[in-house]
Amino acid sequence: MTEQSTADERPNAVAALFIRHPLWEDALAMLFGTALVALGIAFYTHAGLLTGGTVGIAFLANYQAGWSFGLVFCLVNLPFYLLGIWRLGWGFIVRTGCAVLLVSLLAELTPQWVAFSHLSSVYAAVFGGAAMGLGLLMLFRHRASLGGVNILALYLQERFGLRAGAVQMGIDAAIVLAAAFVVTPDKVLLSVLGAVVLNLVLAINHRADRYVGVS
Repeated sequence: MTEQSTADERPNAVAALFIRHPLWEDALAMLFGTALVALGIAFYTHAGLLTGGTVGIAFLANYQAGWSFGLVFCLVNLPFYLLGIWRLGWGFIVRTGCAVLLVSLLAELTPQWVAFSHLSSVYAAVFGGAAMGLGLLMLFRHRASLGGVNILALYLQERFGLRAGAVQMGIDAAIVLAAAFVVTPDKVLLSVLGAVVLNLVLAINHRADRYVGVS
């Protein structure tokens, strides 16, 4: 093989590393990812737990004041869209806006479709956190998020190389600990456990050097 032919093959080899998702894959990821997050929210709501990010803020408003989870979740995300537009582009923000609306809708509808006669709080914390983590992972890999802290975490990863999962873990832990004023200490500890599980899913799996799909 000549030096010229090797040089010609390099651009093709680099291009082959990145696989563009077709639109239908993005749409399915959006649907299934938000459905998984909504299922995790149903687990947490039934068990009286909280999580971090804007979802956690919506939980606090729901538990403390009885406000609609979906409405609060939509409203608290609005300021973060400006950061997303500035650094991550309109495509990302449009996908994120759709994901936020879907989660808001599905979080209200899922309790009508799924009911629990018995649900262990430990099980809810671990598997509810895992479901939300998997849902977020699907959204991240199709260039979407659930706004708020997700946008900030993705911005810091793209701008400074910080892992999105590690950044979100720290912020979420602070939000969950603040919930000590709203729920009992045992619920706070279980919520911390759930936040660790959620963010471990992201920290282990959401790495730029391990996934080559693009949207």
